Amino acid sequence: MRDSKVIAPDLLAWYDRHARVLPWRVPPGGSPADPYRVWLSEVMLQQTTVAAVKAYFLRFTALWPTVHDLAAAEDARVMAEWAGLGYYARARNLLACARAVAAQGGFPDTREGLAALPGIGPYTSAAIAAIAFERPETVVDGNVERVVARLFAVETPLPRAKPQLTALAAQLTPTKRSGDYAQAMMDLGATICTPRSPACVICPLQAQCDARRQGIAAELPRKLAKAPKPEREGVAWVARQGQALLLEHRPAKGLLGGTLAFPSAQWDGRDLPPPGPAQWREIGQVRHVFTHFSLTLRVMTGHLTGNPERGELVPLRQIDREALPGLMRKVWDMAQGEIAA
Repeated sequence: MRDSKVIAPDLLAWYDRHARVLPWRVPPGGSPADPYRVWLSEVMLQQTTVAAVKAYFLRFTALWPTVHDLAAAEDARVMAEWAGLGYYARARNLLACARAVAAQGGFPDTREGLAALPGIGPYTSAAIAAIAFERPETVVDGNVERVVARLFAVETPLPRAKPQLTALAAQLTPTKRSGDYAQAMMDLGATICTPRSPACVICPLQAQCDARRQGIAAELPRKLAKAPKPEREGVAWVARQGQALLLEHRPAKGLLGGTLAFPSAQWDGRDLPPPGPAQWREIGQVRHVFTHFSLTLRVMTGHLTGNPERGELVPLRQIDREALPGLMRKVWDMAQGEIAA
């Protein structure tokens, strides 16, 4: 193990001047943040950018200001408001966690207690414990991994370097102002110690950075080459009857779980026939990239000539395109001529 660096004083002094203003944060040096807002933001930020999350966070907290409000919300309403953020298992876990927290009267104030809640993993439990409860926990996300890899010039590629980077990050974690420190590390990685062209000349930690001294900061962290994503194919049916479209709620578990969607098959392991009698015709294809595979979805349209075999007919005036998951919004856009006819 390398000798410890002491970076907290310089980093916190920088953070006091340059902290990003975000709707879920309290100002540097202020009172600990509301654990509900910290938890909600951290769940939303998984696999999603800060810019994309802001509007969702503000809408969620306006609709459901407390964890008890969210716990009492209807599943379908929450899933509809989540649409567009992707990774829909997060929304299901969000509701399960909110209900567990409401049932026990509030959030636990330790990493261990938080980690026992549905959908809260090691990173999120550490982040909430540090930011909301000032526990001296080590919070390691992608930004922190990058900062630490450069500070210590760790050349082991990710993901193999993760245990080493976590251990080094733990050396740096102070016992005071834990929440500010955790957010300062994230801000440093997001604004200065960026993946490409890091702004080393204005970095508050430049004097302690081994990678800068060796001239390899922009090359770190190294990463193993990614295998190409598998390709899948499937079909989606846009069925109309009068002034209504056929939609279905997807199974609660699995891809796009619990969301309202056009009937589809093949791409998700379900080998289903068309959802009702119609003269089906293919109008085109949409492409969508999931975490673990890429998808080509054939879009079929038709006017139902009888009762649908699954799903429900929803009046067009009641359908909000923005409440559909991203894949299904692409299907909607492809079939816009049929929908508007």
